[in-house]
Amino acid sequence: MSAINDVAVITRRQLLLLSRVPEVLIFSTIQPVMFVLLFRYVFGGSIDTGQPGGYVQLLMPGIFVQTVAFTLAGTASGLAEDMKKGLIDRFRSLPISQSALVIGRTLGDSLLNIVVLAVMGIAGYVVGWRPSSGIGSIALGFIFLLCFGYALSWVGVLVGLSASDARVVQNVSFIVTFPLTFLSNAFAPTTGMPRALQYFAEWNPVSTMVAACRELFGLENQFGATAGSFPSENPLITSLIYMLIIMAIFIPLSLRKYRNYAD
Repeated sequence: MSAINDVAVITRRQLLLLSRVPEVLIFSTIQPVMFVLLFRYVFGGSIDTGQPGGYVQLLMPGIFVQTVAFTLAGTASGLAEDMKKGLIDRFRSLPISQSALVIGRTLGDSLLNIVVLAVMGIAGYVVGWRPSSGIGSIALGFIFLLCFGYALSWVGVLVGLSASDARVVQNVSFIVTFPLTFLSNAFAPTTGMPRALQYFAEWNPVSTMVAACRELFGLENQFGATAGSFPSENPLITSLIYMLIIMAIFIPLSLRKYRNYAD
């Protein structure tokens, strides 16, 4: 019970930082809204998706997944800043659970996504996004998004603890997230890619997560080279499997890295 209380305290600290440094929340919401507007009005007219309602219906699930994927970068850079300021050493001197800091940070960063996704949903609705499924499916889609962001935040913990400078951490985080998001089905159908690239793009965890959201939001998925495969036929299950694999790998690695740093 003590460990749970310690995690709750650290999570509360993360949320209090948003009120004391509101710029974090402001810029966390501005960037994805800018992506929505740019892709909707700059690229939307040149991409034929075949979806009822036009490009914005295809776009929004991709933007949602991209946004929660960048939780990795936020967690990594925030943890690197804490290390640089010596906060990790201060927490080591307190009688709290060793793993409370990293668990509380991942939970706090994931809770931030609730606000960001809500703002993005409103922005999407303003520019014409209209999911055709029921409220239960839409809610499940957002729960999946939050879980996906939480899983990737553990990758961010490992990255943040492995680099000594926040600028290096930021660059490494973007090197990881950009190929995953842009070599995917997030912004355009993968059927226009070279066939060899389609295999990576369609088995990509981001792609299966986007496909899962589109399915939950009442849209049809388009697959090319992997049409009829397990991920294309079962994107929800595949996304869940990917999340469990990511957490099974990176939670133990991150906790071990943190304990080694603390020793």
